[in-house]
Amino acid sequence: MKFSGTDAYVATDDLTVAVNAAVTLERPLLVKGEPGTGKTELAKQVAQALELEMIEWHIKSTTKAQQGLYEYDAVSRLRDSQLGEERVHDVKNYIKRGKLWQAFEADEKVVLLIDEIDKADIEFPNDLLQELDRMEFHVYETGETISAKHRPIVIITSNNEKELPDAFLRRCFFHYIRFPDVETMKQIVEVHHPGIKGELLTTALTQFYEIREQTGLKKKPSTSEVLDWLKLLLAEDLTAADLTRDSTSALPKLHGALLKNEQDVHLFERLAFMARSQR
Repeated sequence: MKFSGTDAYVATDDLTVAVNAAVTLERPLLVKGEPGTGKTELAKQVAQALELEMIEWHIKSTTKAQQGLYEYDAVSRLRDSQLGEERVHDVKNYIKRGKLWQAFEADEKVVLLIDEIDKADIEFPNDLLQELDRMEFHVYETGETISAKHRPIVIITSNNEKELPDAFLRRCFFHYIRFPDVETMKQIVEVHHPGIKGELLTTALTQFYEIREQTGLKKKPSTSEVLDWLKLLLAEDLTAADLTRDSTSALPKLHGALLKNEQDVHLFERLAFMARSQR
């Protein structure tokens, strides 16, 4: 199994090396990077390229590691016992299989995405160490051990909101998705907006990277945001000349697609004010 990107996803050489190394080592691939740089999409494209089913586990701040294995619904069983239900005699009726269980029992190899692992509490990664390492876990209520029929390709994403435990990191193959340079970004844009005029693209990307490099910016616009912005520019049929900013505003056209908080909007408004004051 070798991943080399897809028609819908531009994978850099170092990223394809990381994916294939993780597959060869049979270790989870931990992918970090700015939000909007295609970490989640990577897992989908790996599954598509290798023609494998994908199982997604999206992590929230309240998610517990146990939920990825299974959940035992003791409340429902108690209620059924009070009502005299027959199903109460089989505890398996009250066990809900988690995403890891689903991946382990799959008849063929699958891609398991554990998305945004850094959203959960600090103990979450440690609580999955043994299960991801041994590819098995014990179900205490039934006494059975669930082992993976086929070791899944595990892709774990993180937005770097918090540090992950060293013991967890040791078990992963790590890759950081760097923000694309201009040439790579042009390739990405061509995938999503084929045939876009060169002059418009050059002008738009120049403004985009100028915004990203602006000192004091609270949230830098990401790849997904520049793609949304270009979609709007094309929908409005704007040209490169239309993107020219005058002295009254440092904000780009349709800036709401790029700047996502009032502090950053005020920053560019102040820059325009300072520029006018110096004239």
